[in-house]
Amino acid sequence: MALDLFSLDLLDEEEYLRWVEMARRTLRSAERDLEGGDHNWACFKAHHAAGCAVKGLAHGLGMGAHGHSVSALLAKLPRELGVEDLMDDAKLLDKYYVPTRYPDAWSEGVPADYYTRAEAEQALLLARKLVGWVEDRWASLRRG
Repeated sequence: MALDLFSLDLLDEEEYLRWVEMARRTLRSAERDLEGGDHNWACFKAHHAAGCAVKGLAHGLGMGAHGHSVSALLAKLPRELGVEDLMDDAKLLDKYYVPTRYPDAWSEGVPADYYTRAEAEQALLLARKLVGWVEDRWASLRRG
């Protein structure tokens, strides 16, 4: 995919790579949490990995990126990148930002009581999809 909108000269590869490296590391950590039975943390880290990847793409494009909603971050990217295809996945991941970590998000118990292996596996699948999408878009932009 070539976008006339972006010049190779304007891409900030270093900043993109910093964020995407964090996304990859966070995914690996989430996979360890999944295997360790810490499903709430795997879900949260899946969200975090996707957010880092999308922020990396935005920073690489010179747009900057703030906030923690993956869907809102995607919505700020140029439509030509095909962000609409990922919105449902991003919105599902967004639901893992707060309640996975804070006991007061629940009427009783702790977050670990409310997340299953199946949810963590799905969250990781979606996060991998988003990170892969970001990497594919970046590679396409670099090819011009």
